[in-house]
Amino acid sequence: MVSRSLRALPEPDPKPGNGHLQDWALAPLPLIEEGARRARAAGGDLFRLRLGLPAVVGFSPAWNRRLLTDLPTFVSAGSFSKIVPYLAGGIILTDAPAHGERRADLNPGFGKRHLERLRARTDAAFPGVPAEPFDALAWADGAVLRLLNAAYFSGEFDAHLLHAFLAPLRRPFPVPALPRPLLFARVGTELRRLADRRLQEGGDDLLAFLAPLPGGLTEARVSLAAAHDTTTHALAYALWHLAEHPEWHTIAGHAPALKETLRLFPPGWMGSRRLRRPVTWQGTELPRGTLALYSPYLSGRDPALWEAPGAFRPERWAARPPAWAYLPFGGGERLCLGMHLAQTLIHDVLAHMPPLRAVRGDPTPQPGLTLGPKGPLVVHSL
Repeated sequence: MVSRSLRALPEPDPKPGNGHLQDWALAPLPLIEEGARRARAAGGDLFRLRLGLPAVVGFSPAWNRRLLTDLPTFVSAGSFSKIVPYLAGGIILTDAPAHGERRADLNPGFGKRHLERLRARTDAAFPGVPAEPFDALAWADGAVLRLLNAAYFSGEFDAHLLHAFLAPLRRPFPVPALPRPLLFARVGTELRRLADRRLQEGGDDLLAFLAPLPGGLTEARVSLAAAHDTTTHALAYALWHLAEHPEWHTIAGHAPALKETLRLFPPGWMGSRRLRRPVTWQGTELPRGTLALYSPYLSGRDPALWEAPGAFRPERWAARPPAWAYLPFGGGERLCLGMHLAQTLIHDVLAHMPPLRAVRGDPTPQPGLTLGPKGPLVVHSL
């Protein structure tokens, strides 16, 4: 069988002079939705993007599984994370075979048993709920900042510095990718100060676990940056959905409601790898160095996999989802390190929340480094 060139793949209409770069920067969701539509019409699950280098986006369970399990072929070095200083380091950019060993070192600190020990501290950091109508997006931003400070640093990290450090991640590109050497130096000094105290006095927060590990402070900085906006946006969307669908605002209803929120609006809406060696996928030859993308957003809304894919229906989670179609935390060996932390914090916040009523809001997804609502999302506690 003769392989086709990558150029034979379907693609959205490019713009003269810049291919898909302008649409990728300004309107990436319509761009990838059109690419997926054309790929399905051609009987495939892969489409091409012109981003200045060979790039493909796949959305089927088979593509997701291959990309997330064939670690020697699909590597993180050279992916999008490398161009964002906040994420360019630690476990995120560690590839096989070193990844498995490093992950084994980190897993205990982010596992359920250790997080349970932090619960009293994070519960104490809960900021309370305003009596008047409030923007769930802005409130979640501040709440998650407090909760992560409690989990990582027992609330001891300078709050103003922590806010300043994480704020650029909420801005559109290229803001998160700009170098900030002075800010990073200040954060590094604060991390070392707090880590030295843990090494001398002990402790049970996440920094106390990470500080003795080689490269532990880098892991603390990178995982903290990866956790904040993803958790904030998932929490904000969950609060909005529960305000619109109060029948799900129960302890039993929170789990399926959060899963449905993450299916519709996965904060990590696009993941990237680079091909270390050529791959033939369904008759198409993908050359070494190709940027290989997978999209939890597209997979979670694929009409071939989900009934009424755009509807908020938590009841669908009474059945198991299609394998490798629901990937808000990635999958395989590279499953998000902070998955249990994010889910624990969100579920604990939802358990604290009184009944809510949606007042007004704009939940339109706005893709940046993470996928969040355009906002505001004004809700009122009852």
